[in-house]
Amino acid sequence: MSALTNEVKTAKSPVARWLRATFPHHHGVQADYREAIGPARVLPPPSVALSTQGAAIDWWLRFLIDPAPSIGLAVTGLSTRRAPCERAGLELLHDLGAVDSDGNHVGPLHPARFRERSDEWWARMSYALALLVELYRAARVDGSRLMQLGPDSRAPDLLALANADEVADLIAMRDLAVGQLLPVLPVGPVVTGATFEGSAGLNADSDLIVGGVLVDFKATQGRARPDGSRAVGLTRAEVDQLLGYVLLDYSNAFALHSIAIYTVRYGH
Repeated sequence: MSALTNEVKTAKSPVARWLRATFPHHHGVQADYREAIGPARVLPPPSVALSTQGAAIDWWLRFLIDPAPSIGLAVTGLSTRRAPCERAGLELLHDLGAVDSDGNHVGPLHPARFRERSDEWWARMSYALALLVELYRAARVDGSRLMQLGPDSRAPDLLALANADEVADLIAMRDLAVGQLLPVLPVGPVVTGATFEGSAGLNADSDLIVGGVLVDFKATQGRARPDGSRAVGLTRAEVDQLLGYVLLDYSNAFALHSIAIYTVRYGH
């Protein structure tokens, strides 16, 4: 089954063609976004693996907002057995309360149980979950850091895969979100990783829905300008992705009335 994110990236796909024909007036939205975004506030060091880092901060933001987020995708990723570190993954997921002693998925993570853990632990745990989800989503995983671990590795080995720069970068993005994102979120029911009625035919899951607002997290650093600053824009594919989420909620189960992007490195 195809994924919404893949369909909207391909301009000739039936989904993208229909969305662009039905909703052609996107230039104003893009212009408003460029004007409002401002400068990047947290830029990654060269040693940061950007794709995994983006997924990791997505997890951490969910833990800040959702009192009981599912980490089922990480459980599913580990169950693919595409990496030799099953023992380490099971230990971590068991510590988080997501699986029982036999490795069966039993429920969501409850962040309040771990509020005394250090920021470094939160960063490393979020990074480890991102790596596990890649086992499910990525076409190839031979270059994954998980391949550095063996069958006898343990949970601390899995948590050690994020390097020091990645830990510091995640903490900086978390701090920015605490000041810029959390205060402006509406009051209301919270759902993270939501799937929609239409997800049965087109694979799609959103980052956050809160109080009828769908929020997509975007961790791009943007493109470099000649003066050394960075600029980030809103692509047509990203507009289509947000439209797709709303339209796949066929029966309006989430009562969506607004959509938003939180650009993590820009705090906007």
